[in-house]
Amino acid sequence: MKILIVGFAKIKYMPYLDLYLENIDRAKNDVHLVYWNRDLKHEDTKKLQGITLHEFCSLQNDDAPKFSKLGKFKNFRAYALSVLKEGFDFIIILHSLPGVLLLKELVRDFKNRYIFDYRDFTYENLLLYKSVIHTLVNNSYKTFVSSDAFRMYLPQSERVITSHNALWSDLNKEKVLNKTQSDKIRIAFWGFIREEKTNLEIIRKLANDERFELHFYGREQEICESLKQYASENAENVYFHGEYTPEGRDEFARNTDLIHNIYAEDNMKLAVSNKYYDSMIYRIPQLVMKGSYMGVLAENSGIGKALNPYSNDFADNIFTYYQSLNKENFKNNCRQALEKVKVQQKNVTDIVKNINK
Repeated sequence: MKILIVGFAKIKYMPYLDLYLENIDRAKNDVHLVYWNRDLKHEDTKKLQGITLHEFCSLQNDDAPKFSKLGKFKNFRAYALSVLKEGFDFIIILHSLPGVLLLKELVRDFKNRYIFDYRDFTYENLLLYKSVIHTLVNNSYKTFVSSDAFRMYLPQSERVITSHNALWSDLNKEKVLNKTQSDKIRIAFWGFIREEKTNLEIIRKLANDERFELHFYGREQEICESLKQYASENAENVYFHGEYTPEGRDEFARNTDLIHNIYAEDNMKLAVSNKYYDSMIYRIPQLVMKGSYMGVLAENSGIGKALNPYSNDFADNIFTYYQSLNKENFKNNCRQALEKVKVQQKNVTDIVKNINK
């Protein structure tokens, strides 16, 4: 079978790609990948041996206004269509936007022969966009959804399957680390650093509080540079460490007491981030946004605390939560939550393994 995977970012920024890399038999299938090199920098593709790569090169800053990206989206569609002309039996769409861009071709030529991997809430409040998403779901072989809260914007269908935003290989490597010790409570964010307003508020609330250190690990684009500038002038206990490799995550997790997993923007209120699963895997409690879907999940599972960074008692609430944490109960809660995730994710991996049967 000739399979095309359509990504919408650099390979290293698509960890969810590994769900397919780990479960599609490359020896029996001719696998191709379209991806977008947005910073025009070289990328390590060793793990993609046996896969035909189609690199769309076009500079695009992730912080750029959405409407300024429309021209690049049009160019990406044209490139993806040129690859489609090579002829494929099955398509995997790794994001809603490439699905929207390729809607006509998917519905016309690949009905019931594509997986729609739905990961982010974007413009679903717009009736036309929501209608397009419904069309993509209803014509898919399966639609994987990374948060059950997204289901309110999707058709009620047996095609829609929960696919957790974590790698199967990671879920099976419970990493109870030998933690380094500190007299501070070390709070760490890792991933793409965005949400300037929210992170600025968190920095303000924790700045120069001798109980805490705040660490940021991740790509440093315009928003991050602004946060760094503020922290350098106003906070002695806030640190930025730059971009990291997946292998480096273990090391800084050893130096983390609480995971900063707080997102306040509306498009993240329903999402479930990678860090939600990292909390279970590494056995590190997480701080999540009060009123968000992750906040409900974390508190119901006993693996984190939902807080509002705009509350005056934000810092005190963090300190109280951490000091009162029963670590054995927390570890048991992580184990139980992780087992539930594994059961659901096994179903997803089986679907991917059997797409050519």
